[in-house]
Amino acid sequence: MQKQYITADELKAVLGISRGKAYEIIRDCNRELRAQGFITIAGKLPVAYLEKKYYGFSAGELKEVGE
Repeated sequence: MQKQYITADELKAVLGISRGKAYEIIRDCNRELRAQGFITIAGKLPVAYLEKKYYGFSAGELKEVGE
């Protein structure tokens, strides 16, 4: 089964950014999703939305992080 959500630590490792920046990205994306009427989980971001929003990101990269 494919992972549905990505955490800040996983996002940090995949994108090579700081933990604070990862949380900022998650907050911004979750804000956009809430504005569209979706339910969100604090500190987690749907992988499908991240793939849609960030060019070049694929869920396959999560396996490299150590799922």
